[in-house]
Amino acid sequence: MSEHNTHIEEHRDDEASKLGMWLFIFTELLLFGGLFLVYSIFRAQYPANFHESSLELSVTIGVINTVVLLFSSMTIAMAITAIQKKNKKLTLTLIGVTLLMALLFLVNKYFEWGHKFEHGLYPGSELMQLLERGHHLYFSIYFFMTGLHALHIVVGMVLLIICYVKVNKGSIKHDKFVFLENGALYWHLVDLIWIFLFPLLYLIS
Repeated sequence: MSEHNTHIEEHRDDEASKLGMWLFIFTELLLFGGLFLVYSIFRAQYPANFHESSLELSVTIGVINTVVLLFSSMTIAMAITAIQKKNKKLTLTLIGVTLLMALLFLVNKYFEWGHKFEHGLYPGSELMQLLERGHHLYFSIYFFMTGLHALHIVVGMVLLIICYVKVNKGSIKHDKFVFLENGALYWHLVDLIWIFLFPLLYLIS
């Protein structure tokens, strides 16, 4: 009887954990949805300035980072399948690959931002203050939204590192992997946000 009750409690804990993650994701979507709305309003006001400013970004780096995140979403989804099939080694490998892709994304973003900083183009710089209002708004939004997204990448990496440790220790296994599921959900959110950010910021026509 006690084992049955323990099983019910664990099931309830798992459901509560999943619900909590979905609620958190919903609030994140509201946050970025609000930012996308602000972006849309300013873009409608300054279409030419936004287009001209977008030409300063590297579409190549944007495409590479998009492919990197899409691939990482695939590998973390495969990791869940692997743990369900009791393949611990493959699970660890796939989580590791996901982390590697996340690091590659941040490295690309570092070089992209670094190029802007070298030319004096960053929030609060003299150059930013001299820009026309439309250009200034575009780059302010660009740095804020990509910076916020990068922060989410870092948080996601921390979650996945915890998942890796838990899988390695055996606390995440084939019949108890809700933490890994939640980590994957968060990572899919990070991917989804970038899928919207990339065309909005890099492919303005």
